[in-house]
Amino acid sequence: MKGFKMTRAAVIAATAFAAAAPAFAQSSVTLYGIVDDSIVYQNSQTNLARSTPGRSNVKMASGIWAGSRFGLKGAEDLGGGNKAIFQLESGFDINSGGQQFTNAMFGRQAWVGLTNANYGTLTLGRQYTSYYTLLSPYSPTNWLTGYFGAHPGDIDNMDTIYRANNSVVYTSPKVYGFTVSGSYSFAGVPGSAYQGSAWSAAVQYAQGPVGMTVAFERFNNAANGGGIYSGSSAVVNSTTATDGSGQPGVSALTAGYQRAQAQNRFAVAGGYAFNSAWDISVTYSNVQYIPGANSLFTDEAIFNTAGTVLHWKASSAWDFGAGYSYTWTSKANGITSAASYHQFNLSQYYSLSKRTGFYALEAYQRANGNTLSAPTGNTAGHQVTANATLGDGFQGVPSATRNMFGAGVGIIHRF
Repeated sequence: MKGFKMTRAAVIAATAFAAAAPAFAQSSVTLYGIVDDSIVYQNSQTNLARSTPGRSNVKMASGIWAGSRFGLKGAEDLGGGNKAIFQLESGFDINSGGQQFTNAMFGRQAWVGLTNANYGTLTLGRQYTSYYTLLSPYSPTNWLTGYFGAHPGDIDNMDTIYRANNSVVYTSPKVYGFTVSGSYSFAGVPGSAYQGSAWSAAVQYAQGPVGMTVAFERFNNAANGGGIYSGSSAVVNSTTATDGSGQPGVSALTAGYQRAQAQNRFAVAGGYAFNSAWDISVTYSNVQYIPGANSLFTDEAIFNTAGTVLHWKASSAWDFGAGYSYTWTSKANGITSAASYHQFNLSQYYSLSKRTGFYALEAYQRANGNTLSAPTGNTAGHQVTANATLGDGFQGVPSATRNMFGAGVGIIHRF
């Protein structure tokens, strides 16, 4: 009898261990990253204040094809189809070794959440808005890069520069080709649930060779009535900056409107794959910079952009991209002959392996009309000729003239 009891205990222990083992096997943590470096040429360079003469520049730039980064992501099976998930992602400059975001080790992404194949995914932390996430499959940056190929100044947030702090994001499972997503970002400004907050919503349809997304987002300035964009706002690249330097997306297009009370973005994007070698994407966006009492401009500015990208996978090793976009200002604080921008892009990518590749990029932009210069202190900007600013890689260093040409060659490795 004693021997039987011991055997039964052993069986129970073995059964318990066997039941527990799959839970451990289904938990995972992955270390991943991208190392990307290039040499870039720019035919004319000044600053947003236009205080330096235009000069050509040859420089090294990190993260042109894809931002240099390392990260951790993981999942734990909780049973019943539920999983706990997380992602921590840090950007860096390979040429200096410095962090992409000051005082933010995981400034690219930092979130935790739950997912279920039947009910969707809920995440909390610093992350991309629903607007960007569902538009991104059709973004021009997929083959033209954000550095050169984002629409001028990344005015419509189709690249990755607009990350939101304190965000709650829900994304549904795909049902009959449709996915919906919504996000809300808390600012935590005392006495107000509105100031500094952000929210977005998007609907995507993707089935077979066809896909399309409709999306909207709103960013609110934490400063009441508009003003200098501080780290108290949810959509920032620095939570400590109080001089406006933490505001993403300030370029030659938007410098005069950077103290807006709010920013609204509406976009429609879609794509079609003709076959395994050819595909095309088309985008349209409408962006509004809305003034407040302290914005130093009095009438809203509205930017519209229409663009297309043609991608050709010529062989297992070669990919080519070509794109065009046209950005025009339909409302510009009363400015006559409001600014417009024609942008042309080419890209070439050669795969050495699944993880490593060479790339080359070329881009040209022509600006026309007039825009509003950046404010100085408490003095509003004034009407100036529009100068060219390619993609989002040249936001702080636009051309000194209406024309801008840029080119780059580089290498990327993924691990």
